[in-house]
Amino acid sequence: MSKKSFLTSFTTLKLVFLFFLINAESFAKEPSIKLGIDYLEQSKFEVLQGKRVGLLTHPAGKNGKGESTVDVFVRSSDVNLVALFGPEHGIYGDEKASVPVDDKIDKKTGLPVFSLYGKFRKPTEKMLGTIDSLVVDLQDVGVRCYTYISCMRYVMEACFAAGVEVVVLDRPNPLGGLKVAGPSMDEACMSYVGAFQIPFVHGMTIGELALWSKKIPGVLKTEENNRKKGKLIIVPMLGWTRQMTWPQTGLSWYPTSPNIPTLDSVAGYPMTGLGAQMGKFKHGIGTKHPFRFLTYEGKSAIVLKAELDRLQIPGLSFQVKTLEKADGKKIEGVYIIISDWNSWRPTELPFYMMQLSALWQSPSPFTQASDSEVSLFNKHVGSQSWWDSLSKEGGQVDILKYLAKWDAESEQFKTSVKPYLLY
Repeated sequence: MSKKSFLTSFTTLKLVFLFFLINAESFAKEPSIKLGIDYLEQSKFEVLQGKRVGLLTHPAGKNGKGESTVDVFVRSSDVNLVALFGPEHGIYGDEKASVPVDDKIDKKTGLPVFSLYGKFRKPTEKMLGTIDSLVVDLQDVGVRCYTYISCMRYVMEACFAAGVEVVVLDRPNPLGGLKVAGPSMDEACMSYVGAFQIPFVHGMTIGELALWSKKIPGVLKTEENNRKKGKLIIVPMLGWTRQMTWPQTGLSWYPTSPNIPTLDSVAGYPMTGLGAQMGKFKHGIGTKHPFRFLTYEGKSAIVLKAELDRLQIPGLSFQVKTLEKADGKKIEGVYIIISDWNSWRPTELPFYMMQLSALWQSPSPFTQASDSEVSLFNKHVGSQSWWDSLSKEGGQVDILKYLAKWDAESEQFKTSVKPYLLY
């Protein structure tokens, strides 16, 4: 081989090596599963052909390549997309939590956007009158009080009553399909932040929840005849298993709401959300670690860490950190580390946070709460008996007794829903 040929070959090899080196991260992130939207597109949108389609989605509604489901539908000649529907935070995720959202015209597509978190929580006959099929593509986080599954329930009820089919594009539960934990929902506590009588962390995909609620009488608040006649199509994922954590899917994480920007915050949501509802705990909203960064007014980070360490909560460890808030101010607190995923119980910490609030604050915030505060608290927690104990025993609650009770109820729930699991 001539020197020139050798150098040319060497240069080519070097360029190939550099290509693989530069693109190694993208190869590593190649999704190992197909989402419902991917499978739907692969099937050439067969279940939607010839139908007027509405789409309920949000910014995390993307395919495995990161393309918006709205864009996927708009560009396809097989889909006649005529309306968009938005949940809490809106279809672009830029609306604040708990703030009503108005109907509007989407500037990008020119389509009407009907808000299901404004004047109406349930689609009206007028909204549904222009469509034959309503597609639901929402990324859930696996936690009962996250309102996207409530939105889906209300959509199913309205569509079944109106004779409009529901198509659910399935997505992974980012907490996996094995973690089921926390209090079940008392019927008296049900609301939009608790629309299903399921454990706080439910371990199901959004498609499985839809199937279960369609099959079991009484889960949907609709006439029995409507439930039976209602048409539900689940477009499943391919390759997802219940053991998978999100990183194992190879998918990128897209914020599902303003305060769930990362997987870090997904795991933190069931760990601290309930624990900061009353009292002086803050859980990192306004920092780069929402739901994973704890502070307590009047307690130093060192004292707080020592107290959390003393509790010896399985699967967790704690680290003192200094973060910068959105306003530029420094704040010292305790970052929560999941040190052992398998032994971690995602809903254990918040109940210890409540107990600490009752012990550290005098009078206890749980004995001073207004009726509206108590009602909102119970709507999130779901358990009236927990409130009764916490508010009457001065924080001296036998948490382990409650955890054991909820674990037993979670096992019963897992058995009852097993026939409706898709993976």
